[in-house]
Amino acid sequence: MPATLNVIFGPCAAGKTTYARALAGRERAVPFVLDEWGARLFGADLQGPIEFPWMLERLGRCNALIWSTAEAVLAAGTSVVLDIGAMRRADRERIRQIAKAKDLSLRWHFVEAPQEVRRARVAVRNTAKGETFVMDVTPEMFEMLEAIYEPPAPAELEGAVLSVSDDGVTAAPAAEQPEPMH
Repeated sequence: MPATLNVIFGPCAAGKTTYARALAGRERAVPFVLDEWGARLFGADLQGPIEFPWMLERLGRCNALIWSTAEAVLAAGTSVVLDIGAMRRADRERIRQIAKAKDLSLRWHFVEAPQEVRRARVAVRNTAKGETFVMDVTPEMFEMLEAIYEPPAPAELEGAVLSVSDDGVTAAPAAEQPEPMH
């Protein structure tokens, strides 16, 4: 089986990073988590509240570095798990086109939870500062991300692995998954 480009997507605090880590461990894949890269590379440079243009420019640079590194890992024969946002349909279409142009084996993973569950997760994560904590997500930031997020169209979910939780617990990646798309 060729190395697979696994792409995780869903709204803020749906459990994408938890899911990505579990999937990477189970599949022996290399995880790439945009929020972690951004915090590690630029967190020390942050002075005061996060300004959206400042953040977008830096996350764009992180994404470019993640992509080039992930491509090298895939070329070496190891699967990757990308947790890089993909909040908008255009972002997901761009990923789809890159995978097609490079003839990468692509598998989508949609992670979702109700808004009230996600909002509660953010509050707990901000306080506990546990394993998946990267930065405080303020109520204003949560609302901004909610406004940016575009739920997948039905066609985007065809062949995707779905992980939907309504009880506050992120579902683990299923052992049986559809075959990746080429």
